[in-house]
Amino acid sequence: MHNEKIALVTGATRGIGLETVRQLASHGVHTLLAGRDRGRAVDAALALQAQGLPVEAIALDVTDADGIAAAAREVERRHGRLDILVNNAGIFRDDFDKTPSGQTLEAWRETFDTNLFGVIATTQAFLPLLRKSAAGRIVNLSSALASLALHNDPASDIYDFKVPAYDASKTAVNAWTVHLAHELRDTPIKVNAVDPGSVKTDMNQHGELDIATGARGSVLMALLDEAGPTGSYTHQGEVLPW
Repeated sequence: MHNEKIALVTGATRGIGLETVRQLASHGVHTLLAGRDRGRAVDAALALQAQGLPVEAIALDVTDADGIAAAAREVERRHGRLDILVNNAGIFRDDFDKTPSGQTLEAWRETFDTNLFGVIATTQAFLPLLRKSAAGRIVNLSSALASLALHNDPASDIYDFKVPAYDASKTAVNAWTVHLAHELRDTPIKVNAVDPGSVKTDMNQHGELDIATGARGSVLMALLDEAGPTGSYTHQGEVLPW
């Protein structure tokens, strides 16, 4: 049905990404479940389809320019537009046993390649399709660890938790969010950064929140109405300090 919203979620074969797909589809959004491995994406999509949810698999590796372009062509061919892009794919390469100055440059490069450059490349590829939406929404997965204000505050929970490559990649995602929101301020497209919180996932064994709660912030921003914010940085709808 033409009125149905079309969404795409990257890094969606597990964890917060998979749950974001489930929640969006539960709201009646036709959701493309994107993963680096097409087989895993298909398996995950079939499991959600079996629950009666409008989910479709698509192969998308955010570090592969040709793959991103192919995915954008596929979405255009199948749907002609995109209403929601959730840039969820992310990696963690910092070594907890090393100081900030001791992290390898390779870890920095790998982290930024996925967490920042992958977000920018994917957004650039899908922006023409988002411009065809009556109300495009871009959600960038950030983290409380992106907040320079919190990192500098001895009273904050993250003051003594420094994983610099990951943290800085997410600070850069926040900066990208602000810049893109400004560029698109006179369009119907809204761009926001979301901190899911410390969620129990494969990437974060010591998380405190369940995955459903972690995904809720992304879904909230994906389904924003016209009065909603753009260029914001929030956790569960609460504004965080940059």
